[in-house]
Amino acid sequence: MELISTQTPLFNPVALFSDGNEELQDSPIIAVFDPDELSFELGVWLSGLESFLTTGGGPFGDRNQSASPLRSWDLECRLTRAALLQSSKLNFRLRKAMASQKLHDGSGSEDNYLSVSELDSFALVLRDSIVLNESILSSGGLDFGDWRGWSAMLNDTLKSSPVFHKLLTRVRVTGEQFLPERLNVIMAEKAAPFADQVDLKVILPQFGAILGLLSVVGRMLKNDEPLKPSLLIFSRVYEETQSLISHMNNRLSRFSDESAAMFNSLDSASYTASLELKKVCLQELNGLAGIRPVPSVFARVETACELLSDSFRQILADFAHVVDPDLQPSDLFPNFKTKLEQSLELRRDLWQLLQTVRKGEQNPDKNQLDNVTKQLREFLERTLSFLFHKDRETLERFSEEIFVTTEKKDIVPILHRFGAYLETLLAQINMRTVLADHPFKPE
Repeated sequence: MELISTQTPLFNPVALFSDGNEELQDSPIIAVFDPDELSFELGVWLSGLESFLTTGGGPFGDRNQSASPLRSWDLECRLTRAALLQSSKLNFRLRKAMASQKLHDGSGSEDNYLSVSELDSFALVLRDSIVLNESILSSGGLDFGDWRGWSAMLNDTLKSSPVFHKLLTRVRVTGEQFLPERLNVIMAEKAAPFADQVDLKVILPQFGAILGLLSVVGRMLKNDEPLKPSLLIFSRVYEETQSLISHMNNRLSRFSDESAAMFNSLDSASYTASLELKKVCLQELNGLAGIRPVPSVFARVETACELLSDSFRQILADFAHVVDPDLQPSDLFPNFKTKLEQSLELRRDLWQLLQTVRKGEQNPDKNQLDNVTKQLREFLERTLSFLFHKDRETLERFSEEIFVTTEKKDIVPILHRFGAYLETLLAQINMRTVLADHPFKPE
């Protein structure tokens, strides 16, 4: 599985003073990497690898094949190779960026500094693991016993390195960095019951850390990188979210006042996180490792990442509302306002298109079919971009079929299927997190 290098901003200090000098302008461009960002992303991949080795991608495995004792585990082994290669690349960049510096993980302990020599030692660990992974793959036809032995050995090898633990610690303690600055200010300035403060100080950074994990997947989508390896990061997201749900449920079972705002927020957060995680596992990421078409992989990963990110941001906004009842989600996440406006417009246009399609199905004369074609073209030009990639592809296929069909006897069944699809799509749009407080009222 070939990896594509992440696009990283480049900086050429010579260009600042070139003043049109061609000799200086032709100087080589120097890539500048942020050690903090590199160490975090390296920690994300290593933590994802740890979770994936433990579960074997079980939460996202193909339900039709996972129970078969004869199935091959080559795909899982290829994903570990992709993660090891990515980790090796990031480790090399981190070592180069640090030079003689030390990197601190934010915990305040001297034991958690990273040195260049430690990264050099860890590079050898990764190199040996990659060579062994290649050797195992070359044998072909891995059964469950082979996979279990390889995953256990790789897990033990990584955990024997102190760099591995330091990088994972860094991922865990940087959760607050991925929380909105406004939320951190509110937590520091607003008065809240002591018990609520304790709960929020434990829960909010964990949600922030999960958003940090998802931000790496979002960067992969943006940079058009191979996306199947993101299953390892989703494995870590799954594990962290399940742990957080268990924590919230335990807290709910010991809550004395069930009418309190904090109880309602915890209950809502636990239910929402569980529901969205189940949706992602059973629908979007189920069997992803075995899917070949690149557009299908992109569509599923994009949908899974957006669903979880939006849901967890809404959960954070609900918790912030406990401390500051006047706070709106858009105050914490400015893009919420844009997404709300787009979702409202999308829902309205879908509803109008559905009504036009139904009229065309019932009375397929020239005027009605022209209206369907006209409104469909307007939707494709104006509103299609507000849909997820997977829905865009399906709607475009229906559109092409409608545009090229001229016979009434052929167009009616197409419009019937298209209308049924639009009804399903409209129901899914109504389930978007940003529309939770905006119930649909058909005109």
